[in-house]
Amino acid sequence: LVGGQSQEDLTFEKAIDLFETIYMPSRNFTPQSRVAYKLDVKQLGNFLRERGVTKPKQVGLAQLQAFLAQLDEKQLTGVTRRRKTASIKALFNFLATSGFLPNNPAKELIPPERENKEPRFLTTQEYQALLRACAHETRDAAIIELLLQTGIRLSEAVRLTIHDIEIPRNVRADGEHMGSIAIKGKGRKNRTLPLNYKACKALKAWLKVRPTTTDPALFVTKFREPIGARAIQRLVAKYLKAAGIRQASVHTLRHSFAT
Repeated sequence: LVGGQSQEDLTFEKAIDLFETIYMPSRNFTPQSRVAYKLDVKQLGNFLRERGVTKPKQVGLAQLQAFLAQLDEKQLTGVTRRRKTASIKALFNFLATSGFLPNNPAKELIPPERENKEPRFLTTQEYQALLRACAHETRDAAIIELLLQTGIRLSEAVRLTIHDIEIPRNVRADGEHMGSIAIKGKGRKNRTLPLNYKACKALKAWLKVRPTTTDPALFVTKFREPIGARAIQRLVAKYLKAAGIRQASVHTLRHSFAT
């Protein structure tokens, strides 16, 4: 007997319960990881039960491979299938090392290859449609234009203050007298980027109507509070939808700049 259970009478349901109550707490999993791992192994349990397998000792490598093959047939992404593979390997490693199983059938289970997806970027038509969709909102247009013209990250845009930008008094389209922006990047890696005519024009228009507030945040709400990352994600999603642009997000604007 191990933990009150013998290898003969340990059911898959009990194994999942032990995995949840012993293994995951001992590894200090985050609440989100615990939910995901439990759902993954329960999905495996349902798959095996439909094939007459109700106990971990009955499971072999071929059955685990069949489960992954079914996930592929359902067109789950490689990222999702890799996580489910990790969940399965963690479960059977726990059962084997704890003495609930004589060996680990998942030891040789190979996770799917990582997918190398081409980054999504806006076409010229989509780019123009997005700008038209947000043209009536000065602040939102400035945010979107800034993301498109500089390729900065969402987190970097949120941290910007009015002190981080320099815009020439006379904004000209001929490329002269360009502005600049100081970016606080990852790992305290700060950098200064040029602001072209389009970005300068949009930011200058925003600064003319920006609510007066003691907060130095560049982009603020109508309540004079700094706008957050989620709010920017929502507003970009709103204008993408209004422009009829699908399968795009804030990160798409960064890829569009790079492209």
